[in-house]
Amino acid sequence: MRKKFLVLIFLFLIVGASFSLGFYIGKTRVPSPITGVIGKDLLKPEAVDFSLFWEVWRILEKKYVDQARLDFQEMIYGAISGMVKSLKDPYTVFLKPQETKKFIEEVTGVFGGIGAEIGIRKGKLMIIAPLEGTPAKRAGLKAGDEIVKVNGTLGADLTLEEAVDLIRGEPGTEVVLTILRKEWDTPKEIKIIRDIIKIPSLSWEIKDTEIVHLRLYHFTEQAGYDFAKAAVEILNSPAKKIILDLRNNPGGYLEIAQEIAGWFLKRGSIVAIEDFGGKREQKIYRAQGNQKFLDYPMVVLINQGSASGSEILAGALRDNRQVKLIGEKTFGKGSVQELEKLKKGSSLKITVARWLTPNGDLIEGQGLKPDIEVELTEKDIEEGKDPQLEKAIEIIKKME
Repeated sequence: MRKKFLVLIFLFLIVGASFSLGFYIGKTRVPSPITGVIGKDLLKPEAVDFSLFWEVWRILEKKYVDQARLDFQEMIYGAISGMVKSLKDPYTVFLKPQETKKFIEEVTGVFGGIGAEIGIRKGKLMIIAPLEGTPAKRAGLKAGDEIVKVNGTLGADLTLEEAVDLIRGEPGTEVVLTILRKEWDTPKEIKIIRDIIKIPSLSWEIKDTEIVHLRLYHFTEQAGYDFAKAAVEILNSPAKKIILDLRNNPGGYLEIAQEIAGWFLKRGSIVAIEDFGGKREQKIYRAQGNQKFLDYPMVVLINQGSASGSEILAGALRDNRQVKLIGEKTFGKGSVQELEKLKKGSSLKITVARWLTPNGDLIEGQGLKPDIEVELTEKDIEEGKDPQLEKAIEIIKKME
């Protein structure tokens, strides 16, 4: 089964193919006149006028002052990228071969970079979540930070892929991010030393004898195994209540989020609805696990760094079990991407659907609102306080 990518795009990877529309280009450097279209049954509408494309191509080849810069393959890549960018969907991306390789490295859970995920929100380049135990986290980056510049280049001038390319680099080298935070009057430069990033899956500890504080950091391929191992340990502990902490969890694989949901929900319960915008029938994803934690009282912690897979899991627990969500509104990343492999190692990461919660609520652009809103301020962090976790402990103590 093709795995669906829920994650918004990492700072350490991402983002192609020969001309996949199948137009015949002459073997000489000068493009030959188009006499026919190969595979025109793929084109809608059937009559597509590409004369303007070739007119510009010929003018560039004939008149451009720096002929050494005319790289035909890169020109084709650029044309495809421009077509994809015209959709104005930051998560639908054409990936050249090396970018495809980086993307695949990311979803295995080990890669080089600073350890944060970025996204586009209201046209701004933002930090979605810094990952636990990474240079980004140690440097103090927070969910919701705006990336004003990357090594002096304006974030507003960068696509997600371009930003990723600038921020990635060899371990031990430095990248400078100019960050604007809502509590700050002016942007600040933050220097970060790149490192090899290994994404942790989870951590847990017992609070007040019977309460488990379980943090899920990311839904990588490894996370399902790690969760099952931790679950056995929790079941054999004296703990009988669970605080599920999804703060700064940017998502991952749908299958892993669905698998973990099966520990908390009754078998057959709806975890998420995949909506294809009317192109085909909605697809329902249901809990298929062992429901071992079904009777455990629980609450869920969320914040603006909770995105995609974590929003799906939180929404499923809220809608099916009326589990209280505590913290801050989530990011609102509820689109479904599939990776289509193209020729010569390139690929197209394309948005094919939107996620709905079991009650039919749209996640994309909306996010999940907490039932109990608790802010975690910069001052709280500096003083080592966590009012969100404190509120969760207060509430769950009263639950039976």
